[in-house]
Amino acid sequence: MRRSVLLVDDDPKLVELLRVYLERDGYRVRTAADGRQALEALRNGQPDLLILDLMLPEVDGLEVCRAVRAQWDIPIVMLTAKSTERDKIIGLDLGADDYVTKPFSPGELLARVRAHLRRAGEKEGPERLVFGPLEIDFRAHRVTLEGRPANVTPTEFALLEAMAREPGRAFTRQQLIHAALGYDFEGFERTIDVHVKNLRRKIEPDPRTPRYITTVFGLGYRFAAKEGPGGA
Repeated sequence: MRRSVLLVDDDPKLVELLRVYLERDGYRVRTAADGRQALEALRNGQPDLLILDLMLPEVDGLEVCRAVRAQWDIPIVMLTAKSTERDKIIGLDLGADDYVTKPFSPGELLARVRAHLRRAGEKEGPERLVFGPLEIDFRAHRVTLEGRPANVTPTEFALLEAMAREPGRAFTRQQLIHAALGYDFEGFERTIDVHVKNLRRKIEPDPRTPRYITTVFGLGYRFAAKEGPGGA
């Protein structure tokens, strides 16, 4: 079955261009021209991936991103004409998995789409790992802390999986990019820090003193906990 993409942008020429590229690459594509249409389209059927413009009429992209994260666990690639680090971090904090700054090449966006969908479909190794009160269920794509769900984004889940499958290993930011995302682009190492910060906020008993994801100064991060009973 072909994977589906919901493309949300108010520029009809860009939408038509990206639709052609996405359909040529084998994806089923639905489109929306504003935030209200996007939310209605999501209620009518969950896509495998959402491409979301930041600046939208009716309901802006940040509000759509927030609403999506409250209900659905799908990769979100945000399109933005704003190139400042602060604007990108706001989107990531709200749950976007990735961003592409306009202008961009359709080929670059397609590479991002392929990477996120490939990562979402990959399942290797144990189906479940337990680290004390933290449980990671890879088959269900679910993280729980003391029995309560930790609502991580697909990219946060991928970063956690990469580290948790090799506890104790020190990962550079570049290695995490390749392990969790499969590509690189200028400035993305800073984005890894933002995703780790958000992940710590969701899974650490005290994010200021991390128990699971620790910083390796001058290098990157490691998953420090040891697996407990219940790994499968």
